[in-house]
Amino acid sequence: MDSKARPTIIDFVEHYSHKYAKNVYIREKVDGTWLEITQEQTREQAYRVGAGLMALGLEKGDKIALLSESRAMWVIAELGALYAGATDVPLSVNLGEGKDLVFRIHHSEAKWVLVSANQLPKIRAIMPECPDIKKVIVFDDTAFFVDGLQEGEIRMSEVQKMGDEFLANNKEAFVERYSSIGPDDYANISYTSGTTADPKGILLTHRNYTANVKQGSSVISIGENEVLLIIIPLDHCFAHVAGMYTLMSYGGSIAFVPIGKNSLATLRNVPMAIKETRPHVMLSVPALARNFKKNIENGIKAKGPFVEKLFNLAVKNAIAYNKEYYNAGGWKDAWRKPLMWLSDKVFFKKVRESFGGRMRFFVGGGALLDIELQRFFCAVGMPMFQGYGLTEATPIICANSAGHAIFGSSGRIVSPMECKICDEQGNEVPHGTKGEIVIRGENVMAGYWKNPKATAETVIDGWLHTGDMGYICPFDPGFLYVTGRFKSLLISSDGEKYSPEGFEDSLPEVSKYVNQVVLHNSQDPYTVVMLVPDKDNLAEYATSKGLDPKSREGKIEMLRKIQSEIDSYKTGGPHADLFPDRWLPAAVVVCDEPFTIANRMMNSTMKIVRGKVEEHYADRLAYAYTPEGKNLLNEKNIESL
Repeated sequence: MDSKARPTIIDFVEHYSHKYAKNVYIREKVDGTWLEITQEQTREQAYRVGAGLMALGLEKGDKIALLSESRAMWVIAELGALYAGATDVPLSVNLGEGKDLVFRIHHSEAKWVLVSANQLPKIRAIMPECPDIKKVIVFDDTAFFVDGLQEGEIRMSEVQKMGDEFLANNKEAFVERYSSIGPDDYANISYTSGTTADPKGILLTHRNYTANVKQGSSVISIGENEVLLIIIPLDHCFAHVAGMYTLMSYGGSIAFVPIGKNSLATLRNVPMAIKETRPHVMLSVPALARNFKKNIENGIKAKGPFVEKLFNLAVKNAIAYNKEYYNAGGWKDAWRKPLMWLSDKVFFKKVRESFGGRMRFFVGGGALLDIELQRFFCAVGMPMFQGYGLTEATPIICANSAGHAIFGSSGRIVSPMECKICDEQGNEVPHGTKGEIVIRGENVMAGYWKNPKATAETVIDGWLHTGDMGYICPFDPGFLYVTGRFKSLLISSDGEKYSPEGFEDSLPEVSKYVNQVVLHNSQDPYTVVMLVPDKDNLAEYATSKGLDPKSREGKIEMLRKIQSEIDSYKTGGPHADLFPDRWLPAAVVVCDEPFTIANRMMNSTMKIVRGKVEEHYADRLAYAYTPEGKNLLNEKNIESL
């Protein structure tokens, strides 16, 4: 592979699965036992799947939809599909069985579906709407379904048997197929998480992936035979690059959290997976990191107030010593070092042992990771490093790492890749000045599937306009700071980005009781809506209910009416399916003044300035993330009416 300037994923797998043939690559718990699959075995199983798909009639360039929990067969099946020349369309298990799935299957032109038994009911429910699907390949040999397989379904084990026969009789055809794959052939169509029914399909090529693995290795490294626990789902390209491919290239192994009956049950298996796999590295999300911190603190608290006080002092001392990581220590803080040594013996070592005792660091994911969270985990000896990327960049753009981190930054920019910051006119600005993050490199997507307009607006002269705002560190230009959305993408607590404009435009259009809307979520536990009410119409509504609009009872009834308008978008409501439930607001801030040009919350072209609204209502937003403020009928909302 090294001789190839632009290797494909096939070149990549062939090279490293021979170099580290006997190294354990995948760890998965099945029926209570952790199975270990080597790189060589992974490649051989992928051959069987790829050849089996060819035996079924899969042509080069066919699209395959893959819907499954993160597991060994996901990796093997996707690699097999790539060997057969297919383009994989990874689908999130969080998608419902409605039009979210149907749209992606139709839009991608998928002809084949690979699915786990747990997710099969979703596929069965939509099959009448997907007549172009040739075969549904079920991962599991299980009696899970009393009625057995339905028409058009086949077990993966049968496909692999067909692959064995194909390889025995047509090995040359299989080799010819995977040898014909080029670096610019599509590997994935990864769909964005838009709040409308029409998300964009991001085209990622074989070279996008192999380039980003190389780029990622310029800022972070893994030791041979080290274990990485993947908590984030495999439909994220981050899990592909930072998990699947990076660990393969270092001769390390990926471990999966045992699958539960549902997503929540799987999450409950995380502590057990950590304890049993004893990972050196984890791929996680900020929400889980907060839970880890809370569990650590609760465990200390259970030991009594004296121990809790000592622990908090130990953490405070370590944070003061570590500062922002890059500037840790110094002669003024030398006296803290013996206290840290003692704290480590008494407290921190035990904390690390609860994480398996081998954790070197974990990646928190998300560009806006809480700096206090980073300081806490660094204090206990398990640094949590922040990175930044997006699917259109396959995805890694920068990352902090051991020995090279600045808390608060999003990390060192990968190499080789160009990165600049531009103002609204597209002009590059000096280091330290905020603007849109714009990048150019071999990791930039091929475009949006069947959407040349969006592609032309996003990739200009090879430069990817990320839509995110940030600045390059003025004292170390190798580091990038991401500060928010240049456009208006919101980021949920699990790092998923989504666009708020659809809901913001729809609610005032649908409801006569709401005039203006701004959604807010910056990796928070839930989305908050800041809305300007139509007080006249609400007053009329209260009066129609026999209440005085100025009375407390009248205002409470008005608030409930506002909530019912929002609830109309939830499942079962008249506007259901316009937007996924998980992105609808869970808390309401009733604004006490409209967004206008005069108060600078609206610009001269009558567009709401999101940053100004968030700035003006910062206190109310903070309040909305408290138990009291999340309650619709809180005093501040009542006062605003």
